Amino acid sequence: MTDKQHIALDLLKIGAVFLRPDEPFTWASGIKSPIYCDNRLTLSDVEVREDIENGLAGLIREYFNEAEVLMGTSTAGIAHAAITATKLQLPMGYVRSSQKDHGRTNRIEGRLIPGQKVVVVEDLISTAGSCIEVVEALREAGADVLGVVSIFTYNMQKGKDALEQHKTVNHSLCDLETLLDVAVDNNYILPSDKQRLLLFRNNPSDESWMKKN
Repeated sequence: MTDKQHIALDLLKIGAVFLRPDEPFTWASGIKSPIYCDNRLTLSDVEVREDIENGLAGLIREYFNEAEVLMGTSTAGIAHAAITATKLQLPMGYVRSSQKDHGRTNRIEGRLIPGQKVVVVEDLISTAGSCIEVVEALREAGADVLGVVSIFTYNMQKGKDALEQHKTVNHSLCDLETLLDVAVDNNYILPSDKQRLLLFRNNPSDESWMKKN
């Protein structure tokens, strides 16, 4: 079993990923989705949490070994950034979704020295919009953002295009294709469901995936 497959099985067995092609979820945008990912649940399972944080630390060592500080996305990335930073013996902080309206009115919490090499820790990459906002906030503050590590990516084209446009590299522990393969092999979904889920991923606004063959 590969590392990606191991993480996929972790996410499935604790119910962090819900696959419901016949009972889709509704996103805030109104889009119907056959998948919902709640990586916060990984914090509640000791073994899975250890797999995740060791995996994130491994990605940083492999791809961003010059990292000087980790910055988590608010709120889902904060705990993962903190635990991974502890494993790597690095400083960490986090970036708020918006600037505080009181106190020091910070958006970036924790010490960030201009020019520091930063890796962003994110839980989930879909369209990459929120992740890009964090990256740009850090760059505006003078950080040298090396890239992003994340637990899971849908590998949506919109997300890949956004990352490329903003010259940002992401490395994820697991992706949708791997997760679906593992889900089929372990009887979480049928092979026909895999194709429907990939149709959704390729064009979320097109609901043709909802029709069974």
